[in-house]
Amino acid sequence: MPEKIALLTGASRGLGRSIATHLARSGVSVIGTYRSQKDAAEAVAAEIRASGARAVMLPFDAADTAGFGGFADRVSAALRDEFGRENFDFLINNAGLGINAPFAETTEDQFDELVQIQLKAPFFLTQKLLPLIADGGRILNMSSGLARFTLPGFAAYASTKGAIEVLTRYMAKELGPRQIRVNVVAPGAIATDFAGGRVRDNAAVNDAIAASIPLGRVGLPDDVGAAVAAMLSDGFSWVNGTRIEVSGGQNI
Repeated sequence: MPEKIALLTGASRGLGRSIATHLARSGVSVIGTYRSQKDAAEAVAAEIRASGARAVMLPFDAADTAGFGGFADRVSAALRDEFGRENFDFLINNAGLGINAPFAETTEDQFDELVQIQLKAPFFLTQKLLPLIADGGRILNMSSGLARFTLPGFAAYASTKGAIEVLTRYMAKELGPRQIRVNVVAPGAIATDFAGGRVRDNAAVNDAIAASIPLGRVGLPDDVGAAVAAMLSDGFSWVNGTRIEVSGGQNI
């Protein structure tokens, strides 16, 4: 079977790390990105290689829209030099941040930062990378369960995720002629360092959220990593323009 290559932003920690390692276990090689944690990214690359796949880690700053063209050039060079390819198969727009602030106290700077990282960056990065995505490839955008249910303090964050879900449908429509499928995955509450590790490290928060999930626990990074790998498998080839929530049924 020909080698598949995924470009995954935000691969050095949290959900990105889990996604990268699950893709590798399914035989997919990874071009991952990191913003500042080079050592952590290289540790992920070592895990990927130990699974028998190939890995390259590249620096990427989602806040620097002007640098996206240069990043695309570095991806092209990595494809040529490391894989002998001119394109890659899967793009996962995973890089993001979590800001927890009540609606009445959210600042314009916080709002602008969320829009830049969660919406503007996936929009224009994908645009720059389109020439490098193989026809018949896949794009996965990251949303959140918070675009469906509500928790205080995430009005701005969840609004950007709602926007990415709308963008996903438009991308699916407009990239259809190239047979590129575009879907969105929406994790529920996951025990990571998101929003300062509130779900992972605060027992009261963890217990309260677990009580809202029929399966009786909060999510783990591997729950999302495994789901993403499945969504990029051939069995999902007729799924397009769709939102898949990975939340254990939180707040149903």
